[in-house]
Amino acid sequence: MAVREWVVEPYESGRHLTDAFSCGSDALDAYIRKYASQDARKRVANVFVACELGGTEVVGYYTVSATSFSKEGLPATRETKQLPRYPVPASIMGRLAVHRLVQGQRLGEYLLVDCAKRVIAASRQVAVYALVVDAKDESAKTFYRKYGFLEFVDQPMRLFIPIRTLENALGRSA
Repeated sequence: MAVREWVVEPYESGRHLTDAFSCGSDALDAYIRKYASQDARKRVANVFVACELGGTEVVGYYTVSATSFSKEGLPATRETKQLPRYPVPASIMGRLAVHRLVQGQRLGEYLLVDCAKRVIAASRQVAVYALVVDAKDESAKTFYRKYGFLEFVDQPMRLFIPIRTLENALGRSA
């Protein structure tokens, strides 16, 4: 099987084709078709889509936006104990979806790394302590845990990974 090359770029309604997108979740399919452009336009989420190199058919996507959390929800570690008592700044990858036709080809990992790199770059301009995700089910939770995400103690389906950990994993130039 030939190795596919993907490009990840900001979603543009009218340019990126989403009608055939099907990931196995009606909610995620509906989001990219009906709501992604308005969320991006309203600046409540940035939407990034993956297409095969040279194509415009969306084969995967993720959203990213700002959030914050209380340190009381984090596991007690030396690092988390040193966080401030006021809300801790973070970015949240609110959605991550991969078209059924390319599932199992590591596009989810590719999108996660792309998001991490963008958040790392943004954190050099605006303070961001961690990347947060909300796992929709146990399978998604297992996926994120494989990459080093940790559970919030009070919300086991919400996970985080410190930016410092991402930088160490991806290299500081990411």
